[in-house]
Amino acid sequence: MKSFIWISAFLLVSGLIFGINHNEKDPNKDKLLLEIISYVLDRGHYDPKDINDDFSENVFMSYLESLDGQHRFFLQSDINSFNAYKFRLDDQINDAKLDFFELTYNKLIKRMLQVESFYKDLLAKPFNFSLKEEINLNFEKAPYLNNQIELKNLWRKRFKLRALENFTSMKEDEQKILSKDSIYTVKTDSDLEAKARVEIIESMNVFFESYNDLKRKDWFSVYINSIVVQFDPHTYYLAPSIKDRFDTTMSGEFEGIGARLQKRNQQIKIVEVISGGPVWRDQLLEIGDVILKVGQKDQEPVDISGMNINDAVKLIKGPKGTQVFLTIKRVDGTIEIVVVNRDIVVLEETYAKSSLINDTSDVYGLINLPKFYVNFKDYQQRNAATDVKKEIEQLKEKNVKGIILDLRNNGGGSLKTVVDMTGYFFKEGPVVQVKSTGGKKEVLRDVDPSVIWDGPLVILVNEFSASASEIIAAALQDYKRAIILGSKQTFGKGTVQNVFDLNKMITGGTYGDLGALKVTTDKFYRVNGGSTQLEGVKSDIIFPDRYSSIDMGEKDQNNPLSWDRITPASYTPSGMANYDYALEKSKIRLEESHFIKLIYEQAEWVKKRQNDFSYSLDYNSYKAERDANKIYGERFKKLSEFKSDFEFQWLPEAGISDELNEDLKEKRKRWQKSLKTDMYISEAVEILKDLSIQISENNTVAQAKKN
Repeated sequence: MKSFIWISAFLLVSGLIFGINHNEKDPNKDKLLLEIISYVLDRGHYDPKDINDDFSENVFMSYLESLDGQHRFFLQSDINSFNAYKFRLDDQINDAKLDFFELTYNKLIKRMLQVESFYKDLLAKPFNFSLKEEINLNFEKAPYLNNQIELKNLWRKRFKLRALENFTSMKEDEQKILSKDSIYTVKTDSDLEAKARVEIIESMNVFFESYNDLKRKDWFSVYINSIVVQFDPHTYYLAPSIKDRFDTTMSGEFEGIGARLQKRNQQIKIVEVISGGPVWRDQLLEIGDVILKVGQKDQEPVDISGMNINDAVKLIKGPKGTQVFLTIKRVDGTIEIVVVNRDIVVLEETYAKSSLINDTSDVYGLINLPKFYVNFKDYQQRNAATDVKKEIEQLKEKNVKGIILDLRNNGGGSLKTVVDMTGYFFKEGPVVQVKSTGGKKEVLRDVDPSVIWDGPLVILVNEFSASASEIIAAALQDYKRAIILGSKQTFGKGTVQNVFDLNKMITGGTYGDLGALKVTTDKFYRVNGGSTQLEGVKSDIIFPDRYSSIDMGEKDQNNPLSWDRITPASYTPSGMANYDYALEKSKIRLEESHFIKLIYEQAEWVKKRQNDFSYSLDYNSYKAERDANKIYGERFKKLSEFKSDFEFQWLPEAGISDELNEDLKEKRKRWQKSLKTDMYISEAVEILKDLSIQISENNTVAQAKKN
């Protein structure tokens, strides 16, 4: 990107500036860090913000949310004392002052010590599960409490809910054992209740041990990020330890469970299941699942509710071959324990792979692409574009009548690979427009006039198709070269980030490692001029899923950049035969499908469950609610009964002569089996069939309605 070159030059020059200004003795590294970050954001961010009173208020609210989003430490009197800075943080930032940070940091440490001093007393007495009480965990609307008495009661209710969850699960386990062993002596309720409290005490011990390990610099990083995320959700300060982990992630080397996590509404959620990892391999977790507790072998599980995400990751990851026990809350509200065998993620599973789809008379092709991968040091090495080209050519040799490109859950990757790949489906022309810091615009084009595939094409997307996935889907939609099938819209991330080493801003290394700053520097635009930011790519045919009623995309993030439009590029849609006919036929099929009606019902139920923050604290009410949800959830098991009439045959990776090892062969077989039950793939094939039939272009829509 041109912006990357421009900012890199800026960093080299400004390194001398800061080196001169701060080479004198200055013990306050935090002030220096605040100055440097402010300087880089003002000059390097795509859309710099005015540091004013509104900005100050947003930082204030974001910071308090990060420190105590569950309102379980600070009292209202503390917030009152903080309020004096609510509209003064812009001055604090501009002048590199730390008064507000010092005040909040000292008060937080004090309040955490107070909670640490009384939690064991709260757990020393048995809970009365016959007493009718309720607790509401809507943290966004929860007030700060007025005194220690109210705070203790809040903690007591939280502990009671956790104990009730454990107690109920243990009672169910006891009954399962009894059903298999009639002479088994069932543990008493009092014994189970006592065990539930012991587990919470041990969990809280670890919780506070983890919190007490945090240093002042860790909390200062929280403050810094409360400032930088006001620019947009993808701009982030990477402290030295986090930068090391980020580098490891970018290098593609993973060891652990094979899932990416994010903290949302004080919960640690699964936001990506990494292809090839143990979670993906054993189909253990799904995007949207919440991790409640983390346990190690022969140890009590640790409650990670509200825990710093980096500390949660430390508990979850571990050496290959070890086990971690995760207490999971599914998107439908059910709770279960999942055992994950940690392993090295098999990177081959991020690569493109293909399958033949055999119908009674014709054959179609499927290409699955989990990521737009590339070797940045050498583009001639294996990358997504060249691999997809080989897969297309392999499918053409099998005389397929149409191709499905599956980009579901593809979070993006290399820009060059997506530009090259898009060009496979039409003659030369613009693919995407990029607007950089400073307002410079660049049109990235396919300059190769050759067309690798000119036949029927369907692209599968969902709410988690982002960035590069949205570029190819948008371009081929604008060219009318593909039908987009999937969620109402894709994720909506139309921005590019670059990571800048803050240590290049100073000379001499006097202050040690300053970490790095990930900065949004560019924005993507379709060839028609519209941005993919926020709006993503709207599917031509909407095929719902369980997330359809939940905001899961960029628009659900804090402070996303806005949608806008620029001048369209000059392009000529190439189109597909039977385009309108295929759209009409698909919409008719989906309207008549009882599976689609059930998916919509499931989506509304999931939304209702996620918006229900109230919990009963007596056993009978809690158990009744839990059983009712479980029974209602059973109706959606019918969705798993779907099986298509098509036969699938996975193909060896194109251009790879090496024989697949047994592990990868087993994964391919499991993938092939899953395609049979994938109703999205099934509908995509039907669309390809409609695109392929011989029908008069003038009668396509009328013919569709007639049929």
